[in-house]
Amino acid sequence: MNDSETIKEYSEMLLSIMNKIQLLGSKFLDSRIIKKNFVTVPERYKASITTLENTKNMSNDSLAELLSTL
Repeated sequence: MNDSETIKEYSEMLLSIMNKIQLLGSKFLDSRIIKKNFVTVPERYKASITTLENTKNMSNDSLAELLSTL
């Protein structure tokens, strides 16, 4: 994720890539994608992500739900 990119732009790109991969027959757990996504966000979102990790059960939430909370 670029520093100039918003969470909305990044999440749209990520969901688009995820959908294309699934069309090819691969399956990904949302929890795996969420973890990889949280590693790639800029430093300015780290506090929000830490709060999410401590307060939400991320195994039950979809990627779209978690990204919308950011």
